Amino acid sequence: MSEDFKWGIIGTGKIARAFAMDLKNLPGHRVAAAGSRSSESAMAFASEFNCTAHSSYEELVAQDVDAVYVATPHPMHAPITVLALNGGKPVLCEKPFAVNARESELMIATAQKNNLLLMEAMWSRFLPHYRIIREMILNEELGEIISLTADHGQALPLPKYYRLHAPELAGGALLDLGIYPISLSYLVLGKPSEIVAKATFTETGVDAQTSIIFKYLNGAHANLNTTLLAKTPCIATIIGSKATLEIYGSFYTPTAMKMTSRDGSVTEFQNNYQGHGLREQALEFADLIKSGKKESELMTLSDSNSIMETMDQIRKQIGLVYPFENTF
Repeated sequence: MSEDFKWGIIGTGKIARAFAMDLKNLPGHRVAAAGSRSSESAMAFASEFNCTAHSSYEELVAQDVDAVYVATPHPMHAPITVLALNGGKPVLCEKPFAVNARESELMIATAQKNNLLLMEAMWSRFLPHYRIIREMILNEELGEIISLTADHGQALPLPKYYRLHAPELAGGALLDLGIYPISLSYLVLGKPSEIVAKATFTETGVDAQTSIIFKYLNGAHANLNTTLLAKTPCIATIIGSKATLEIYGSFYTPTAMKMTSRDGSVTEFQNNYQGHGLREQALEFADLIKSGKKESELMTLSDSNSIMETMDQIRKQIGLVYPFENTF
């Protein structure tokens, strides 16, 4: 590995640009290559970030890069990840990790076969305030968790946000937005024992809004909501027997928090973070490469696969099937 950690980015959309912009503020990291199905898009991206441009995924994977970051629409996550892993490149794959659990299982098996690092780019997991939340849970500062609530809603109408309304691109609120509250609930409470989900649909046939209740063996509930129809507060609240933690909007980005103990005392956690928040996952990934690890303890492959299994169950309950899928 060279002195600079060299990233090859596949996909040139909004999240890819945000990742590349954040890398500018991460010493020792740079974008070395960009790949897209559109040569024009690849060249425009490469011009902006001073890297090489490649109009095929195979060509990008063959470049001298230390890792591949997959930032394409959801249906391409699995095939590109498998391509890159079989090409000898560690992969940081955007969330949702895949479209379904069958795909995620294939991705993980391919990484293990090739003895390479694979990590879901659930960037929230690596942010400073999520690390604090994790420590609170481990240290039982909130006590026994009773309930968690979280919402993620954005106003994403047609025709501007076509991808999010397209069944052939695995659109809908659940996979794009719902992944954030679901991942938070996994961080705090783990895999649910029971799931209840209801949804309303767009005219194109994807979920416009989905509401979910997770029940856990200890009696705790997670109440989660996601929607494409309107911008919501995007806040999260974790209620425990000792204290309540309020995570201000947007809970999945760098933000402030407040913990209120049962005796009324308040602890404030200020947001001092600079940047979008994507560089933390890049730093974690590079550190794992340098240490020879093949999995992140902050976003385990088991967690990524379990979340896909849970999302499969939710989609089965609400009747959301994509045209390129057979059955769950």
